[in-house]
Amino acid sequence: MRSNLLPKSLLAATLGSVVVLAGFGAQSAAADQISVVSTVDAEARFLEMADLISQSCAPVVFDGVDGVASAPDSTMPVLVDPVPLDSAEECAAQRHQLRISNAFSGTETATYEEMRNRLTGLNYPAARIHRVPDFNGEPVVRIDLRVGAEHLALEVTDIGNGVMVVAFGAPEDVSVTEVRLQPQLDAPMS
Repeated sequence: MRSNLLPKSLLAATLGSVVVLAGFGAQSAAADQISVVSTVDAEARFLEMADLISQSCAPVVFDGVDGVASAPDSTMPVLVDPVPLDSAEECAAQRHQLRISNAFSGTETATYEEMRNRLTGLNYPAARIHRVPDFNGEPVVRIDLRVGAEHLALEVTDIGNGVMVVAFGAPEDVSVTEVRLQPQLDAPMS
């Protein structure tokens, strides 16, 4: 399976040049470079994790047809429709959903900042985490997991003692916050 990661030598050279540049100039320039290194590190850790998950999700064929699932729904304004996820993206979605659900299990996330901090602790870069409005007052974010030509994105909503994680397909060149999802309805209680 082909890896979407940059060759390690190129990544090391890039990080090395950023670190060398941080050694020159004023302290403020050094602080700016450290911020750049931190952002590059976060993105590199995410790409490594995404590559490992993608490699473990070889396409599965059902009766000669790729398994394609419909995209879930939410209450976002109508902008663009989600695109279907292929079987490898569905597999990766399930693994990301499990990681995130386990990390938030038994905890309440009262604010967007708490949710973002926990997600960055799971190696999802802050630049890929986007706040979206929620009319119930609970923190809701969307995580852009697209790498290369992939479409995978997640919506993470606090539900009290955990989170609900919904996967969807985001079209190319569209922010994950611009994808229209339909509301998830609860199952009848009786």
